[in-house]
Amino acid sequence: MAIAGEISSERKLNKYACRCAVVGSMISIIFGYDTGVMSGAMIFIKEEFSVKEGQIEVLAGILNLCALVGSLCAGRTSDYIGRRYTIVMASIIFMLGSILMGYAPNYGVLLAGRCTAGVGVGFALMIAPVYAAEISSANTRGFLSSLPEIGISCGILLGYISNNIFARLRLELGWRLMLGIAAIPSLFLAIGILKMPESPRWLVMQGRLGEAKKIMYKVCDDAEEAEQRLRDIKRAAGIDENTTDDVVKIPKPKNVAGGGGVWRDLLLRPTPTVRRMLIAGVGVHFFEHATGTEAVILYGPRIFRKAGVTAKRKLLLATVGVGLTKLTFITISTFIIDKVGRRTLLLFSIGGMIVTLAGLGTCLTVVEHSEKKLLWALVLSLIFVYSFIMFFNVGLCPVCWVYSSEIFPMRLRAAGASVAVAVNRLMNATVSMSFLSLSSAITIGGAFYLFAGVAVVAWFFVFFCLPETKGRSLEEMEELFSKGGDTTSKNQTKQLELVTS
Repeated sequence: MAIAGEISSERKLNKYACRCAVVGSMISIIFGYDTGVMSGAMIFIKEEFSVKEGQIEVLAGILNLCALVGSLCAGRTSDYIGRRYTIVMASIIFMLGSILMGYAPNYGVLLAGRCTAGVGVGFALMIAPVYAAEISSANTRGFLSSLPEIGISCGILLGYISNNIFARLRLELGWRLMLGIAAIPSLFLAIGILKMPESPRWLVMQGRLGEAKKIMYKVCDDAEEAEQRLRDIKRAAGIDENTTDDVVKIPKPKNVAGGGGVWRDLLLRPTPTVRRMLIAGVGVHFFEHATGTEAVILYGPRIFRKAGVTAKRKLLLATVGVGLTKLTFITISTFIIDKVGRRTLLLFSIGGMIVTLAGLGTCLTVVEHSEKKLLWALVLSLIFVYSFIMFFNVGLCPVCWVYSSEIFPMRLRAAGASVAVAVNRLMNATVSMSFLSLSSAITIGGAFYLFAGVAVVAWFFVFFCLPETKGRSLEEMEELFSKGGDTTSKNQTKQLELVTS
């Protein structure tokens, strides 16, 4: 058993699989850029169009409502046309949205562009981690599935930098370039992704075993690993694992017609195991945004202004610091997630978020009730904001995407991930579109006290509902989530048999 563990831990990262995951994650950079750049662009949009606070809230949150629709469509779309072409579709849709936002002669056209981009975002957020998870091995899946989150962090940082560069231009041109320039990388990605391979698991679901085998040999380090992974995938798809045919007919589950059977088995009549998977996958995405991260990222300049930073350039520079912190700690998380484990990172991350949210709420409350400027409260507010970003990005932010992309059975994976992403976008939109109103109703400090309370609930949810998936193959997840299944001992027994045979 120890020998098997050593063999597994010594297996190196496959460079070809890594390249595929990196290219597939590029769409996340574009989405992150749009999120980051909008936080600064809103300042100039409000000035040019003279729009109200409510319209700014709608502009900020509408992308996520449209992303909800896009993510729900992406699940079945990726099952029909494949993971690769779904990324191409996401890039093209986002490119069209960026062009509309860059042109935008009025608020209506700007909102239409934001909606179009939102649909592309929904496709991208669902498909990028699924694609990475399906081409990676069990011991590197956490790393490769986290790459889309690194992409988002890089994009957010680039968006903040773009704010500072284009803010120097005249009002009518600056924010339009901020938003419209994202169309260029979207076009290049749509072309570049065509050179990447399709997911071998998707190919197996289509009965195209010959193509899947060729790709599996490329994303694995040796023939033995490739054959073992391919046998596991064929068995999970209901195919004879010893068949050598290049093309086979996939046996359909009973009483399933078209795609309706997937939604029925996932939402309407799930097995107890699938129900636990759904609760875990949806729950972790719900808490990612219910704990207030979107309020900190999107409305960062407003929070800093409330804390006492008033100069426009200093506000934008402070948000660049947020972007650097986010990128730094999400990168750290990516390299340790396969060693530390998903569950441990989540508990540590959310625990830190509880403390920092409560601290930020306290400082902002003191500032709001003080008649003079308090330097210590300003400094502590900045420290708590950056600490929150640190804790969030070292655990909850990347792990929720990794977790939801790996726990569902192969037949339900795309649909399950799409539902989880839809809930993610719904909560993102809810926080984005309600934070200003919420902070006006219960004060900005009270809003962060509320987020701290939600984070406490999130910690207990992770503790009781999320089992550790580190080191498990995608085909072992059903066993892991089965009630009363002693999966640890079964897995150790299996490893012992492999070593002694």
